[in-house]
Amino acid sequence: MHLPRSNHLPVHLLASSFNNVSATYKFYWLLSILEEVESGVRKIPKRNLFVRMISNAWYTVNYFNVSYGKQDLIQDTVRIIKEIEEIPIDKDKQIVYNKIVVSTNPQTKKLLKHFDKNVPHWFLTPWFKKKGKKFIYDASKSFDGQCLYALYSDFIEINPVWIYYLTSNSKILKNFCYWNLSLFLQARNPSVPDIPNKLIKPPSNRRLSNQRNNFWNIVFKEMGTIECIYTGKKLSAKKYEVEHFIPHSFVSHNLIWNLLPADPSFNSSKNNKLPPLEKYFNPFFELQKTAVEIIKAKTPKNKLLQDYLVILPDIGNSFTKIRFKEVFQPLVTIASNNGFEFLE
Repeated sequence: MHLPRSNHLPVHLLASSFNNVSATYKFYWLLSILEEVESGVRKIPKRNLFVRMISNAWYTVNYFNVSYGKQDLIQDTVRIIKEIEEIPIDKDKQIVYNKIVVSTNPQTKKLLKHFDKNVPHWFLTPWFKKKGKKFIYDASKSFDGQCLYALYSDFIEINPVWIYYLTSNSKILKNFCYWNLSLFLQARNPSVPDIPNKLIKPPSNRRLSNQRNNFWNIVFKEMGTIECIYTGKKLSAKKYEVEHFIPHSFVSHNLIWNLLPADPSFNSSKNNKLPPLEKYFNPFFELQKTAVEIIKAKTPKNKLLQDYLVILPDIGNSFTKIRFKEVFQPLVTIASNNGFEFLE
């Protein structure tokens, strides 16, 4: 993916800012600048940018547990600030930003200040090759080489010649950042599925109305009640939640083969924890197998049956406990290795 061209600006230098990256800082730095410029700000406090970096990484770190690598301090900073500021992991980005940007907590301030050591001037190194921090700060104030911004102790000032380019191409520039960020993170999480969709908070998936109305309600109509595999309570079609067996925050999809009806009170407490397979896999498999048999009998052209073809190409002959477990065992292992906790 390439940046939009310009006949008057050194866009190639902006693109060069992302050469040989060893951490996610530059991606989040430019994303944060774009968000500020979109709001009409030209002189941007560095603190605001650092807070935006944290809020942009918030969901990827706290909800999806994506690893950023040992050299990248954003991940640790996000998690520490979450505890300091007592912000729930599922809050929207703007709420996270609003909470942190006004914080007076000394530790939060110190954590944010750390990013001032390198990020602002490192980003400008394509304009000032082989130059030190002091030189870059001094030269940027005159916008030498049409650099993107001028550096000051507490703020940056966007170069006026870049304003129109940034605002008119904001969406493309953001996509450029997210595309390269996803490639960077995928390389560090080779077994983690769907990294691109784990960079921002997705729309709420809790209702899952299609899976409820066109799959599980049909199963309930045939069975009457279904026993929750977690609590043993009898569930009815009027009172149950559609639950992800392997957390949505890991698989990042709503395919029916990973869904089941659950006790609403338990579902809210399970959150994004992993089910120990030795305890829960057998009842989950039996429920899934029964449900598939009912759906195939009652609505054989049900489109949701196609979800199973992703994992079982021959659903008629391969829907066995062994084959099904071969799908879930590695998912649980990888998720556990990436920091997801187990249900007790």
